Amino acid sequence: MERQRRAADPRSTRVDARAARNGRGRTPAGDALSALVTIVFRLHGALTAANDRLAGRAHQTSARWQVLAAIEDSPKAVAHISRRLWLARQSVQRVADVLEQDALAEFTDNPDHLRARLLRLTPDGRAALRGIGAAQRTWADGLGARIGGVKLERAAHVLGEVLRALSETHPGALRKRR
Repeated sequence: MERQRRAADPRSTRVDARAARNGRGRTPAGDALSALVTIVFRLHGALTAANDRLAGRAHQTSARWQVLAAIEDSPKAVAHISRRLWLARQSVQRVADVLEQDALAEFTDNPDHLRARLLRLTPDGRAALRGIGAAQRTWADGLGARIGGVKLERAAHVLGEVLRALSETHPGALRKRR
């Protein structure tokens, strides 16, 4: 009974015998974090696929949707968008260029910077974003109801704790990628 209680305690620092035998050598908390990371990786892929389907209704991709949403409230420089989304500036620039070619966004002069132009939504871009948003609301409401608001709030809280702990213990992990 004591062994089960220790294994279930995420604060436990003792490596259980099974983990030591199979070479992992992690604590029960380390195993729990590793399992969570694996689920988050799978969730990221599933959410990207779902978001591509939602955005596809407006003939967009999830990457384009992210950039359009980033400039929904105000024009922003590509570097600002990339920092906000934790993406490489070059990948955001490529998406921004395509959005401009498709007349969904346009570059305007930045009064604060000569070279870093601002990306802003066009009326067509705003219409695409509204269409995606309507589909996303229906999808989120249905999936949220199936899982339950309390569970989702708890999951968001735990993931927030993991992100804060990661930023405190490994600050370099959250630095902007180059």
